[in-house]
Amino acid sequence: MIAVALPNRLELVVIMFAAWRLGAAVTPVNPGLTDAEARHQIEDSGAKVVITDDRGMGTLDVAAFADTPADRSPDAVSPASDALALIIYTSGTTGRPKGVMLDHANIAAMCRMIVDGIGLDETDHSLLVLPLFHVNGIVVSVLSPLLAGGRATIAGRFRAPAFFASVEAAGPTYFSAVPAIYAMLVSLPDDVRPDTSSLRRAICGAAPMPAELIARFENRFGVPVVEGYGLSEGTCASTLNPPAGPRRPGTVGLPLPGQTVAVMDAEGHLLDAGSVGEVVVRGPNVMRGYLGLPDETARTVVDGWLHTGDVGRFDTDGHLVLVDRIKDMIIRGGENIYPKEIENVLHTHPAVLEAAVVGAPEPVLGEVPVAYVTLLPGAAATAEELVDHCRGSLARVKVPVSVVVTESLPKNPVGKIDKPRLRSFTVSS
Repeated sequence: MIAVALPNRLELVVIMFAAWRLGAAVTPVNPGLTDAEARHQIEDSGAKVVITDDRGMGTLDVAAFADTPADRSPDAVSPASDALALIIYTSGTTGRPKGVMLDHANIAAMCRMIVDGIGLDETDHSLLVLPLFHVNGIVVSVLSPLLAGGRATIAGRFRAPAFFASVEAAGPTYFSAVPAIYAMLVSLPDDVRPDTSSLRRAICGAAPMPAELIARFENRFGVPVVEGYGLSEGTCASTLNPPAGPRRPGTVGLPLPGQTVAVMDAEGHLLDAGSVGEVVVRGPNVMRGYLGLPDETARTVVDGWLHTGDVGRFDTDGHLVLVDRIKDMIIRGGENIYPKEIENVLHTHPAVLEAAVVGAPEPVLGEVPVAYVTLLPGAAATAEELVDHCRGSLARVKVPVSVVVTESLPKNPVGKIDKPRLRSFTVSS
């Protein structure tokens, strides 16, 4: 096992390929972790080698060995399909990060599904902006275009003001990003009018993207947004809005070829279209398991079905609509409230850029919804105005008891809104 703690750069990709050539597996480490956080991943994964730039530890300088005579290079290994390829650590929003074990069969199947689902070919060129310690960056932006005969450009750390300069310089046909990145791009000054003619599509995953944000991005920059859904335990993606259409904003699309995606009730029965339940996934992309956590694996993968922890339903045309995370549900006086429904209403307000709703403890009702929002540059809205906006579209029990207008929302390392941190803010206040 080789641990790689590097920012997005070519060497990280080369190291990954070299490790696989030698028959080793790789665990990419977020270079922004503290030493204590990185130590957990390195020790938990059983890494024998750690490759980094400079973390103040004892190192071997690779350059010092460049002229060392060697009889031959190590023989290349053709790893078995069930050989471990990657251990991707979850972002830890539900506790200490867990190591998701992905084998070469998982990776190969997922890349083929992405190539077929998006329709990638040798003319495609991805611009990598997501971190390479996350499976989306590895699979969607690097491995899949290369498998299709195309190419990838590594943009380095994402900075909204510099992003479109990279697009104009590299001429990519697509990029993959999270909703927070799209929110930052639509917030750029009005005089930013880039040449986006090379882009055939923009892909969004990791978290549901509000339909209003999709429309703002498409109308401003003229690039269609293709929203998908998946998780690390499923090697990245399970559904995708078809790039050729019809795309359904507000849904995360159709199951990718080679996977079965369904909705299941608490007793394990599959549900018909329109019924709400837990989203479950089955296919060759489902992880081998969590490293060293057999009980957690057994609870997550049951009879071949990967239980995602997400609540959803299928519409009559087979598009998946995400309702919320099971663990994010708020129970107010016995009534189940899904925060995403409230967030969707807040996003329809013309001043709102981002919205997140969490439950706050309440001595009589148990929990009540509290909303946090950021506003578009130059826009104005008061908390009272936003609460009134919710009253016009939501039942009384779902209306947030308060709205906090803030400059930014906390994000985890992958770019998702960090709801556990918001809950801690809510409890402490």
